[in-house]
Amino acid sequence: MEDSKRNDQNQKVITMVAIITALSLLGDSMLYIALPIFWREAGLDSIWQVGILLSINRFIRLPFNPIVGWIYKKISLKTGLIIAIIIGAFTTLGYGVFKGFIAWVILRGLWGIAWSFFRIGGLSSVALYADENHRGEAMGLYNGIYRLGSLFGMLLGGLFVPVLGLTLVSIVFGMLTLLGLPLILFSFSKKNDAQKDTQSDPLMPAALSFVFKRKLLIIISGFFITLLIQGVLTSTLTSLIDYHYGQEISFFGLIISVTFLSGMIQSARWMWEPFLGRKIGFLSDGPSGRVPLFIPSCILTAVLFGMISYSLPIWLWTIVMLSVLLGATAISTLSDALAIDAAKSANVVSFLTLYSIVQDVGAALGPFLSYMLIELNRGFIYLYWGGACVFTAIGLLWFLLYLDEKTAGSIHNLHS
Repeated sequence: MEDSKRNDQNQKVITMVAIITALSLLGDSMLYIALPIFWREAGLDSIWQVGILLSINRFIRLPFNPIVGWIYKKISLKTGLIIAIIIGAFTTLGYGVFKGFIAWVILRGLWGIAWSFFRIGGLSSVALYADENHRGEAMGLYNGIYRLGSLFGMLLGGLFVPVLGLTLVSIVFGMLTLLGLPLILFSFSKKNDAQKDTQSDPLMPAALSFVFKRKLLIIISGFFITLLIQGVLTSTLTSLIDYHYGQEISFFGLIISVTFLSGMIQSARWMWEPFLGRKIGFLSDGPSGRVPLFIPSCILTAVLFGMISYSLPIWLWTIVMLSVLLGATAISTLSDALAIDAAKSANVVSFLTLYSIVQDVGAALGPFLSYMLIELNRGFIYLYWGGACVFTAIGLLWFLLYLDEKTAGSIHNLHS
């Protein structure tokens, strides 16, 4: 009974961390919809400044992730998340108060630092508070809830900014971000607020080789999955639809814009992720583990990823695209869960900091590489089938490691 109550309390902590992260994402996600149109209201001089402002927060995170990881070793998880909420609320409120390019560069840089605190703190909360047999489910739940912030930020921003203005909506979203303070204060009791042991679990020498291979493969997978999904797919989806079907699309007799279709497709993933991500995580907590689910997810997504580079009938292309996003949900959830597992055999914060760094590098490089390739003749085919080859390679590497671990386990059992 006591263990059940403790698990419920720990689940509450993870859920609350996801909710406060979602609240903080409202302002950031709203900008991706509103700023390209209402940039003059922000006091900007030219549209090129929008591109810099929407990307600079990613580059800021690269040098600051190690610093934030070091800070988390010195403070409690609760304190780090409070810092994140305060900085995040200040930046979102600042979108409504400050004008001009320089001021916004500072605000977007501060948001990058806030997100480093949120990302490392969120992953650490799952690693430290999730029950050993339910880490996958907890990871899926966490990812699903916090990504709802992006969904509502874009939807509400797109709805209210044209009516109320960028300034008022930013201030409202900033106040909503501040709601995270009482949530985090009440969800972390004195008992569970103490910094848990983040040192590595003891390992037998024979297991160290496989642990190292797993960690290395998790880092490689995290980099390429983020590069292809958050970098390539997210940044080029609108351009890809425009390339195939033009700016106005006939969809079951309705004429819709390329941006509307792109937004609807991408928001679909955020709507199903709280449920599907948790379900996939739950399945991966079973006796077979995560790798037997991860391998076919990579291979199937690879085939679908390549197919979207072709001009199929629009209804069929949309089905394939949604299937790619289903695969992205599975792969991202399982990759994060594998990282959480690996973190328990290392210093939790240090490993998750490294994992976050390679993900940010992948997300930052994705758009850059994408727009270099799509300038070529048949560039979209090279880009997406190249990505398909990468997904396939990741799946095959995990398959080889899985066979290697199984073989070593069988030999160990024979000699024991």
